[in-house]
Amino acid sequence: MKLLQGAQIIIAVMLMVSILLQSRGAGLSGVFGGSDNVFRTKRGIERSLFLATIVLAVLFLAVSTINVLY
Repeated sequence: MKLLQGAQIIIAVMLMVSILLQSRGAGLSGVFGGSDNVFRTKRGIERSLFLATIVLAVLFLAVSTINVLY
């Protein structure tokens, strides 16, 4: 039980950090001085961060559901 709660807290903190690292609509190129007025796909670190956010959200949902059931 304590292990699930600890995992839930760690995943929640990691999820918050991954969400906060994503720039709103501009992508990371705007942070580093690139032009942000051209539509483009996510590449490199942006894509990895986006996928990590999805994985962390699914993990958080799974751990939370297991924690409620037990």
